[in-house]
Amino acid sequence: MIDINIIRNNPEIVRENIKKKFQDAKLPLVDEVIALDKQNRELKQLGDDLRAERKTLSGQVGMLMKEKRVAEAEEIKAKVKAGAEKLVEIEAKQTEIDKKIKKIMMTIPNIIDASVPVGKDDSENVELKRFGEAKVPEYEIPYNADILESFCGLDKESAGRTSGNGFYYLMGDAARLVTAMISYARDYMIDKNFIYAIPPFMIRSDVVTGVMSFAEMDAMMYKIEGEDLYLIGTSEHSMIGKFKDQILKEIELPVTMTSYSPCFRKEVGAHGIEERGIYRVHQFEKQEMIVICKPEESMNWYEKMWSYTVEIFRNLNIPVRQLECCSGDLADLKVKSCDIEAWSPRQQKFFEVGSCSNLSDAQSRRLGIRVKGENGNYFPHTLNNTVLASTRALIALLENNYNADGTVTVPEVLRPYMGGKAIINPKK
Repeated sequence: MIDINIIRNNPEIVRENIKKKFQDAKLPLVDEVIALDKQNRELKQLGDDLRAERKTLSGQVGMLMKEKRVAEAEEIKAKVKAGAEKLVEIEAKQTEIDKKIKKIMMTIPNIIDASVPVGKDDSENVELKRFGEAKVPEYEIPYNADILESFCGLDKESAGRTSGNGFYYLMGDAARLVTAMISYARDYMIDKNFIYAIPPFMIRSDVVTGVMSFAEMDAMMYKIEGEDLYLIGTSEHSMIGKFKDQILKEIELPVTMTSYSPCFRKEVGAHGIEERGIYRVHQFEKQEMIVICKPEESMNWYEKMWSYTVEIFRNLNIPVRQLECCSGDLADLKVKSCDIEAWSPRQQKFFEVGSCSNLSDAQSRRLGIRVKGENGNYFPHTLNNTVLASTRALIALLENNYNADGTVTVPEVLRPYMGGKAIINPKK
């Protein structure tokens, strides 16, 4: 949610931003907010005038009563009462307009950073840099489900009976690999001085709408029937929500935290749920990172955060690239975002394994997170980044560490978490 002063003072900036995001249907919202805001400020002035008049008249009543001028005092009392009734009407109207303004403001997209390339959708995202050599071996790389099944690591048939399509059982060395990757990613982030946390896996609706747009919520979140609770699609939501309605001390910044959680997603859309493999599923595990910082420091943190993910994947022997998201591919709260994509030697292309985003003060405004600074309170910037998402990271690891004899080499950094195991052998 952007600062309403931007709409008051620079509405053209807001309109141009909407156009850059190819959301022209939202252009009339700018004029609607301007009109409502003007009406609201006029009502506020009228209310302030009535309160000042009431204070003056109330003082006169006391004086008149002392002088025993009862009739005149009663006339003024009637004026005070009429003013009070009018004030109630004004305040009710203000509350109604405030709700309308907030609803519209939560729909208007955040102002994107000047460095963001303009494009309609993800097909126009821009590759910035590659890390590691994207190789294609001379031997065939099987599909991820086939690799997992070769060492009895995947059972989607049983999960279909218990839970339906989009779920899976990971077993044996496959399950152990996931735990090893998550544990390694956790310890890596702790070494970077991020505080480790395990957050709530359900959050209330006011937290959901504080951290994401309504469109994202409908496409991702599972609602708990009969309760004001949603299953989290990513732990950054409950991690940022931790600071809802809080005033932080400036000396406490930056807040740097890394969290583990399962993630639950409806995955609504044309892409659908993957039938056999584990690329697009309803449930997975993730190590996440969040930062709450001073506005002037957020872009520096953005650069650090995505680079951490790159280093982790390179330590798993996985080539990756950084892909900058264009304007049309940015969610409404984001000012800048990039995807980290891993190399798939089987498909001979890159695929998304993580996303890093700077949301400026959009989430802190929605959630009421403020910082007590030397010159008064202000809204901090919030950022989030995927450290490692279990299923997609597992696919990338299997494909890039698969050998001609059907074995999978365990990356060296994971071996301490695998009891020293260096090779996973297919079952005979």
